Amino acid sequence: MGGIAAIARQAGHRVTGCDANVYPPMSTQLEAQGIELIEGFSPDQLSQFETMPDLFVIGNVVSRGNPLMEAILNQGLPYISGPQWLGEQVLYGRHVLAVAGTHGKTTTSAMLTWILEFNGYKPGYLIGGVPLNFTVSARLGEGKYFVIEADEYDTAFFDKRSKFVHYRPRTALLNNLEFDHADIFADLAAIETQFHHLVRTVPGDGLLVVNGEEPALVSVITRGAWSPVERFGQELANEWSLISQENDGFIVRKSGKEVAAVKWALDSGVMGRHNQFNALAAIASANHIGISPADSARALAEFKNVKRRLETIGVANDITVYDDFAHHPTAITTTVDGLRRRVGKARILAVLEPRSNTMKLGVMKAQLPGSLEAADKVFAYGANSGKESLGWDLTEVLSPLNQQEQGKAHAFDDLEVLVKAVAQEANPGDHILVMSNGGFGGVHQKLLKAISAK
Repeated sequence: MGGIAAIARQAGHRVTGCDANVYPPMSTQLEAQGIELIEGFSPDQLSQFETMPDLFVIGNVVSRGNPLMEAILNQGLPYISGPQWLGEQVLYGRHVLAVAGTHGKTTTSAMLTWILEFNGYKPGYLIGGVPLNFTVSARLGEGKYFVIEADEYDTAFFDKRSKFVHYRPRTALLNNLEFDHADIFADLAAIETQFHHLVRTVPGDGLLVVNGEEPALVSVITRGAWSPVERFGQELANEWSLISQENDGFIVRKSGKEVAAVKWALDSGVMGRHNQFNALAAIASANHIGISPADSARALAEFKNVKRRLETIGVANDITVYDDFAHHPTAITTTVDGLRRRVGKARILAVLEPRSNTMKLGVMKAQLPGSLEAADKVFAYGANSGKESLGWDLTEVLSPLNQQEQGKAHAFDDLEVLVKAVAQEANPGDHILVMSNGGFGGVHQKLLKAISAK
């Protein structure tokens, strides 16, 4: 919603916005663009406007019972969802490149946007994070191209379709598909149905770039596709494949022929095999609009990852602290693997907050120990009360890790105690990997402070 607000402002609209918790970096990004922010959802806001807004754009965290939303409904004021407004007012008539998938949407969207920017296309974009090659998470753009992170989560309380059905892409990248969002989807088949709704919107002269080795996406395409399909993956049977190189670089193959080589910058922050495939998918998508794989590879050589994607927060006493958004077992696995590939045999201390709706419901808890096996020590936090509390026993769930190695995993319900335990365990040369899809109580800086005081 912050990105949509920024785009609306760039399009010349006067924009205000409200949320229950207005905080940096999004708050500072919006205020810098002249967007007034209001704390909370009080209906009194409606009487404070000099001129009543022409339209209220509603995000999907707003539900019935929200006091401001109830006032908007009672007064019969005009409202629309964020994705629908974007589709009708910004994306209509443009060539939309949509990046969908359970994992890697933000990073892959950032890669694709940078490829277009590097090659002079000046695209518009909307990304669910701040790409380090840019200063903001969204912009209107100057050309006909628009790159968008295409989320499968529902649109609004009054529109339970996935957000991405509003985007009408001409190039649709289907990166991967697993069960997630257990709060709104009953099972994987329900998500596959939404992905097929997206496939149905791609025109016949468009392109579907699909992970050819993802069973759920094979199922989606089997339901029907009315556009050309180009598959990517490890195997040569895919239209696009790769050969891994040292330092996470890779050779790009199209129809079995080597067509480019990607070599990441040392300060890119990009690591792990999953990011090789994210980049391969971005290269295939850019190829659809005329950017050669070689030109895409040149762009990626200057790519810097998105904030909160294995982002180095700081170093103290030769101990490095990272931040990552990983909150699904598969994402946790690939994140730990990516860091392991970079640091070799150095110790990784994983610090995890299972905070997403899916994790709090316990749907993925059985997969959690396996996703953390490659870490040397595990410190997990779960509050016992309040809004963020877990509905399951974190200590019990992590117990298989302690059967493999006594004392490998520890669970905490007090953040300060967790910080103290991690700081005591950490030694020079260690890497502390913090994973959460929230602010995690500012644990990163608390860890750096505690480590510095050792």
